[in-house]
Amino acid sequence: MHTENTVVMRGPIDRIVELAADIERWPVILPHYRWVTLLAGGGDRKVVEMAATRDGWPLKWRAVQTIDRSVDPPVIHYHHIWGPTRGMVVGWEFVPAPDGVHVRIWHDLDLQWPVIGGTPLGSLIAERIIGPHFVGAVAGRTLATIKRLVEDEQESAGQQARGAGATS
Repeated sequence: MHTENTVVMRGPIDRIVELAADIERWPVILPHYRWVTLLAGGGDRKVVEMAATRDGWPLKWRAVQTIDRSVDPPVIHYHHIWGPTRGMVVGWEFVPAPDGVHVRIWHDLDLQWPVIGGTPLGSLIAERIIGPHFVGAVAGRTLATIKRLVEDEQESAGQQARGAGATS
């Protein structure tokens, strides 16, 4: 299974990367995240348990987050190590462009469930249900919410700057 979600965000790339990388704060800023618990590590390599909802359906998994800052802008990767998406690899990429920052999240999953993992039925479940209805939906909501936060911050900063200029 392969999914991709892409959105253009109009705001500072450093702020966008900061919000994307700060997964322990996701339950505060992303209403569909129930919790993110740091299990090990810190900084640019963390092992976390994450829980979200998809239209009331509870979802839970564990993943290793690594942030590669040797490239500019950084790239964020996840490797799911527990839960129904065990084995899934995820990447967050940020591409500055004249119209804003193009943020792309991609997911690759070779379903590893007992009995049906690696079979045509497992592939069908991954491609038709897990990918579009859970993985893609949660990633899309995550991107839309971060976009709204970043662009609202930009709008507020612009209003404050215009207000300060009017009083000079």
